[in-house]
Amino acid sequence: MSSMLDFLDPKFLVESAGVIGVALIIFAESSFVFFFPGDSLLFTAGILAAAGDMSLGLLLVLTFLAAILGNNIGYYFGRRIGPRLFTRDDSLFFRRVYLEKTGKFYEKYGGKTIMIARFVPVVRTFAPILAGVGNMPRRSFFLFNLAGGFVWTFGMTLLGYFLGKIVPGVDAYILPIVLAIIIASFIPGVYEWFRNRSGKTSSGI
Repeated sequence: MSSMLDFLDPKFLVESAGVIGVALIIFAESSFVFFFPGDSLLFTAGILAAAGDMSLGLLLVLTFLAAILGNNIGYYFGRRIGPRLFTRDDSLFFRRVYLEKTGKFYEKYGGKTIMIARFVPVVRTFAPILAGVGNMPRRSFFLFNLAGGFVWTFGMTLLGYFLGKIVPGVDAYILPIVLAIIIASFIPGVYEWFRNRSGKTSSGI
């Protein structure tokens, strides 16, 4: 019988969910549900595909489509009811600080945020929503979404796949590798936080 802690293990989660389940999780995180670090799932799924536990081709296609569709739903959600988010109370999955963090990404990177945000937890969930709120042109959003979704899903999955092919028994070290990926993915956000805090301190705010 599986415990709650088992679901924090990406290998257990991927093996239990299968290709369809992984794609559904990627879809959920790409739309408007902050659920699980997708990079970790893609990387782990790639390693398991290298071991022959799942189809690499099907995994790549389904996760790519899920990422694209999820972001599109987030974008149209933002266009339709996104402005109401700014008056919404904090909840288990929603924090106003998420919107503020994503807004800073837009100030710095513009439309490329849709691509870059794929590799930043939380931001990748809210980036398409804010793109919709800001009425980003549909064509621009579609192109950035397509490129970002491809690089992210194919890149993370194939990274895990080739590592699994090159390093024998690497699946035994999935958890520490995934923890390293999660920590690395949060580094840009932590850096920005410290930089902004330093700026406010130096300005006397």
